[in-house]
Amino acid sequence: MSTILKIFAFPAAIFIMCLGILTVLGGHITPGGGFQGGAMVAAGFIFCAVVYGIEKSPFQFSHEFMSAMESIGALGYVGLGLCGLLFSGFFLYNLGVDLYGVSQAVSGFFNYPDPTDAGIIPYLNIVVGLKVMVGLSAIVITFMEFRGEEVTE
Repeated sequence: MSTILKIFAFPAAIFIMCLGILTVLGGHITPGGGFQGGAMVAAGFIFCAVVYGIEKSPFQFSHEFMSAMESIGALGYVGLGLCGLLFSGFFLYNLGVDLYGVSQAVSGFFNYPDPTDAGIIPYLNIVVGLKVMVGLSAIVITFMEFRGEEVTE
């Protein structure tokens, strides 16, 4: 790639990733959320991977890191769902808002004195954002590392 593109790519990727994090964290009060924000964070990583190459990219996602993030995302989602199931009888019940008064004992943990209270939705956005970021990044890493071998007959 050209030198100008290499100079531009890293700051632009940081900016894209920051917008993605902002989308994840504000997803309960604005359009967007975990999926869109995770895709934006992955786009910043992918931008650097395409410009610099996998070996020289400023963001080095090891297999262990990606596996850990994917596991945290999956276990966090299931854990939040099971909290709702345990305390209310419904999987992914929004414990913080508790519109039906089902789980008074736990609603204080997820409830904030804020007019934009969303209960467990911000936590769900974070874990979904992790899953999407790792999933899209893994697809691109796999495609970029694949070296096709010609089939000779």
